[in-house]
Amino acid sequence: MMRKPTASPHPVPKVGEGKRGAAGRLGYLLRQASHAWRQRMDRAFVGLGVTPPQFLVLTMIANYPGLSGADLARLTFLTPQTVSVIVANLVRGGAIVRRRHNIHGRIQHLDLTPSGRALLARSRARAHAIERTLLAGLSVGEERTIRAWLVRVALADAA
Repeated sequence: MMRKPTASPHPVPKVGEGKRGAAGRLGYLLRQASHAWRQRMDRAFVGLGVTPPQFLVLTMIANYPGLSGADLARLTFLTPQTVSVIVANLVRGGAIVRRRHNIHGRIQHLDLTPSGRALLARSRARAHAIERTLLAGLSVGEERTIRAWLVRVALADAA
């Protein structure tokens, strides 16, 4: 016999309420915002054949040509194993190619193919639309302040 679930004596607040709102801890609010952003990105990329981590890898390869897998792992905050799987899938899909390093034969550099550049362009358009919604209603100064604050948060632990 299955028991009927009972209501929690402490209902979970909705986003924006209680500690999930302005009274919440900064770390939690950053995580909550990151989760909401990730869900938007997942939905935006439906039908493109790319995931947010793949988009991140493509973006870093485009911005910093000749990266190795280890470089990508550091830049994307993904494990080397995850990057390896993503790279293998992108190579198999024809979005990137591997080439040997001129001096260190064991190191492979990654470059976008024309098809990878096209996929990145389509993905960027959707990602930029999401970013515009995040910035809607903010002044240029407010945006600059938020960007500088986020960089300071990241730099605090980079030393």
